[in-house]
Amino acid sequence: MNLVLLQNWLDNASFAILFMTMLLYWTGAAFPRMSYLPALGTAGMAIANLCIATLLGARWLEAGYFPISNLYESLFFLTWGITAVHLIAENNTRSRLVGVVTTPVAMGISAFAALTLPNDMQSAAPLVPALKSNWLMMHVSVMMISYAALMVGSLLAIAFLVVTRGQKVALQGSSVGTGGYRNNGYVLHKAGEVTPTEINLDNSVAAFQSNGSSTAVIEAVKTIPTPNPTHSEPLSPQRLSLADTLDNISYRVIGLGFPLLTIGIIAGAVWANEAWGSYWSWDPKETWALITWLVFAAYLHARITRGWQGRRPAILAATGFVVVWVCYLGVNLLGKGLHSYGWFF
Repeated sequence: MNLVLLQNWLDNASFAILFMTMLLYWTGAAFPRMSYLPALGTAGMAIANLCIATLLGARWLEAGYFPISNLYESLFFLTWGITAVHLIAENNTRSRLVGVVTTPVAMGISAFAALTLPNDMQSAAPLVPALKSNWLMMHVSVMMISYAALMVGSLLAIAFLVVTRGQKVALQGSSVGTGGYRNNGYVLHKAGEVTPTEINLDNSVAAFQSNGSSTAVIEAVKTIPTPNPTHSEPLSPQRLSLADTLDNISYRVIGLGFPLLTIGIIAGAVWANEAWGSYWSWDPKETWALITWLVFAAYLHARITRGWQGRRPAILAATGFVVVWVCYLGVNLLGKGLHSYGWFF
């Protein structure tokens, strides 16, 4: 079997499948009644994951080492990690919202690797002496999976900001600590219960009535507009429920990625001591890995010990998305150091 030809076919097939999967998720989100579309999207994500795994396996057989030593290989390994984290998050939460934001990024990464990189950066080459170590798999693979998890969690946080229009929203149930309680102007009452007609919260009025049946009726009624021109329209219960789901999934996925990032940095320090005689040399990659760790440590600290919910941690996670990309790709392509690929400089 021609492994090189198989790899060329698989990388293009992965891009095409991810592109179709993105369209399925987006169409399913736009037309919720077409419930079979997100299921097809999940199937497409699983097929893309298997295609990339097969590509990496063929690369491993061809080169004789774990395929994560150059930019082409690491980009596809990152895409595989994003699709794997996507499937785990989607399965655990039973929410198809994850694919709406993860598939465009996975598709873009695969397109960049397959269609943009020069041929010499796509070809397998013998390892340099420093990379001929078991730490190549232990350090780099853990770091790449942590990047994938942190990217997915950050993307969901960005989606949360879009859904809530940047408003301050108190949510419930996703953080350990204080302050995580929803206050949105809607209160649940038992069916058939006669309740006060109005509850005024944040310039919104929720009217609760009984219709004599087994279902309570909740109506949101607006009060007289305030003279404050910056006042935003209250979010609907559907948007609040969606925001709550996005916030919860984002928190859980980032909570998965952060320990992996910590383990990867420690493994990298041990490997650096073996290869270069120093645990930490303030190489640009090491510096930005530390910055990434600090950003997401601050995110988890704020949520766990301070009880932050909603907009503030989402903004912090969105910042982390940019920092992860600078750490992973920006330093490698633009910087000069021990981890640089040296494409531009």
